[in-house]
Amino acid sequence: MNTQGKSFKYPDNVDTDVIIPARYLNTPNASELALHCMEDIDADFVKNVKAGDVMVAGWNFGCGSSREHAPLVIKTCGVGCVIAKSFARIFYRNAINIGLPILECEQAAKEISAGDEVTVDFDTGVITDITTQKSYKAQPFPDFIQNIIKKGGLLNSLKEGKAND
Repeated sequence: MNTQGKSFKYPDNVDTDVIIPARYLNTPNASELALHCMEDIDADFVKNVKAGDVMVAGWNFGCGSSREHAPLVIKTCGVGCVIAKSFARIFYRNAINIGLPILECEQAAKEISAGDEVTVDFDTGVITDITTQKSYKAQPFPDFIQNIIKKGGLLNSLKEGKAND
């Protein structure tokens, strides 16, 4: 499983209220919510993001509330992967639970610039900045977690498992 796209760069401590402002959480529709993804920090994000694009961030990405809406709207926008120096623990778990690929890689998060073309190989953990021709190595998820992400999240993985019983 791989993704390739343009990078969007964000600072340390991007919290869930920045990812999806709480004022929009009155709708259960993920597509409607995604229209507001990152709008308080990057007003043009939803106009410019394309399927497979990559978010790159600093330390503690996804801090704040524990709601799953934050990784869900990122995934719904088409982001193929979030690379950060570190993730808030609840965001990390929620991302896996909803099937959003994420990788922690301090050096990649530090050196990749906004607008760089980036590829990610989830099986090996290799992140390549095509623009600068530099590669980075993140720790890939074990196969069972990669399987959850490939199936679109924990619930889909469990449903598929029951169907095969």
